[in-house]
Amino acid sequence: MHYKEDNKLNTDPLYTMRLVNTPRKFTIIRNWLIGTFLFLLLCLFLPWQQSVQGKGKVIPLRPEDRPQVIPSIIAGRIDRWLVQEGQYVKKGDTICVISEVKDKFFDPKLINRTSAQIGNKQDAIIAKREKIQANERQVVALQDGLKFKLQQSRNKVKQMRFKVAGEKAALESAKINAKLAQDQYERLDALFKKGLASLTELQNRNSKTQEALAKMVESENKYNSVQNELINSEIELNSVEADYIDKISKAESAINETVGELFESQAEVSKMQVELSNLELRSGFYVIRAPQNGYIAKAMKSGLGELIKEGEDLVSIVPSEARMAAELYVRAMDLPLMEIGVPVRIQFDGWPALVFSGWPNVGVGTFGGIVQAVDRVNSSNGLFRVLVVPDPNDEGWPDLVRAGGGIYGWAMLKNVQVWYELWRQFNGFPPDFIRDLSGNEVKKK
Repeated sequence: MHYKEDNKLNTDPLYTMRLVNTPRKFTIIRNWLIGTFLFLLLCLFLPWQQSVQGKGKVIPLRPEDRPQVIPSIIAGRIDRWLVQEGQYVKKGDTICVISEVKDKFFDPKLINRTSAQIGNKQDAIIAKREKIQANERQVVALQDGLKFKLQQSRNKVKQMRFKVAGEKAALESAKINAKLAQDQYERLDALFKKGLASLTELQNRNSKTQEALAKMVESENKYNSVQNELINSEIELNSVEADYIDKISKAESAINETVGELFESQAEVSKMQVELSNLELRSGFYVIRAPQNGYIAKAMKSGLGELIKEGEDLVSIVPSEARMAAELYVRAMDLPLMEIGVPVRIQFDGWPALVFSGWPNVGVGTFGGIVQAVDRVNSSNGLFRVLVVPDPNDEGWPDLVRAGGGIYGWAMLKNVQVWYELWRQFNGFPPDFIRDLSGNEVKKK
């Protein structure tokens, strides 16, 4: 029986193989390894979204939203504080009150007195204008008087010329009469010597001759006198014009002098008005007010009675309604992929998050954003700055996010397969561009 069985076994060629059995645990391990390999192989063909990573911090987006210091416009002394560090203030709330330290501003009625001085100067300007008007009227009157006097003098000269002509004619007539009288006397004297005329007739003729000569001398004197009067009239005509021109010139000089004084007074009034405006503005600088809603972060000066200089910082304030943005820094190799509108996922420091950069829809604790600005030059650390603002179509950023907090961000780009992304990472290639129908390279929005 045993011999037959042994003979049967010896005749079966697979008898030995059937005697070899694989342990069950090794079979399980083999199946797991095969399954894991197949799973990893399938994972290589899963979609993967490429991204550009960068680190940075949270900053206020607008310049007016950033922490600022409140300086003192004028030099002064701190009289009292009305706020404390960490206190919330509204726009226009009083932070502190200072008092004057410059002696030229000590007078409490300085504004009223300066205003009164301006009023006096303006009254003086009115008086100068009235003086100018009076001098102008005087010039007009002198010009009218000059015309009248010139016409009067010209008429007098004309009359004297007529008179001179008349006296000249009278003189010529007197000369003719004197010559006739002299000729008659000489003829009568010749007759007297011949005894043809009496002595009485000769004496009478001599008397008439002397009268004719006297009339001639009288006419000559009158002619010379009238000529002198004509010369005096002509001299008076010239002197009248010169006299009136001198008076008019003095009046015009007074006008010009008054106009110069008027301009100086107007300049002084303008200067004093500027001083008055400065004084009124300076009076408003004694109260330091909050420029916007925010929280008092730190007081640069402390105590009462402490002196401050012009432009010296008093307190720093942090705006309460600031719009936040993420400030990311990326490498120069990744910069061509960054442009306005690129979607970004943000992880905030201190905020719990589970991140899968290639599968952004799977991760939790991250927030959406879009690129708003890209710097044209690199920063001091050699990286390029990118500003990211909250995505209006995504969940809003946490209210507890504060300026200065650290962030980590991913700019979402092209969808590729996992094996391609691993190959790109191993070779150090940048993420891919997407080509549009025209062949231009663009990035996925």
